[in-house]
Amino acid sequence: MRRRSIVAIAALIVAVAMVGLPAPAGSTAPSTVREPGPDAFSSVIVPAADVAAGASGILAGAAPAAGRVEATTAFTEPGAAPAAPSTRPRVDQPQAASREGWKEARQVLHGQATYYDNGTTAMRLPRGTVVRICGDGGCIERVVNDYGPQKKSRVVDLYRPDFFAVCGCGSWNGVTTVTVYVY
Repeated sequence: MRRRSIVAIAALIVAVAMVGLPAPAGSTAPSTVREPGPDAFSSVIVPAADVAAGASGILAGAAPAAGRVEATTAFTEPGAAPAAPSTRPRVDQPQAASREGWKEARQVLHGQATYYDNGTTAMRLPRGTVVRICGDGGCIERVVNDYGPQKKSRVVDLYRPDFFAVCGCGSWNGVTTVTVYVY
């Protein structure tokens, strides 16, 4: 009984949809292909040699434009060029408070890093360890989330964007030298 009611509801929905849809527009038979007649085209003759020479034709009495560009035209910007600053202004930098600096690292590891698409991994450190990884491109702070590289020379595998931020190198590199500070 339940199946019959579902079928009945589906049939009712289809019937309402068919009534609500508009009829197809246009004809149902394909139209015949008609080629344009010869009267649709007309010939135009342009005396190109006379126009190029300037002897007669449409441009014979025309004067050259005032702002035309020729091979010897020089471009200049209006106004004078600004003078280059001779010295940079000196800005006093505030001293960092002792609570804002990095504390001493428990351990410092030197070695190579590669990229890995599933996060930051380190072979010699447990999960959850906070590390600061520094390379030629800069430093980042991350949390180790997996047990990492199998090669003894590699100390850390980095998430791909982190690797290129630390590496400061092109996308063709796969290994870079890093220093890992363990906190």
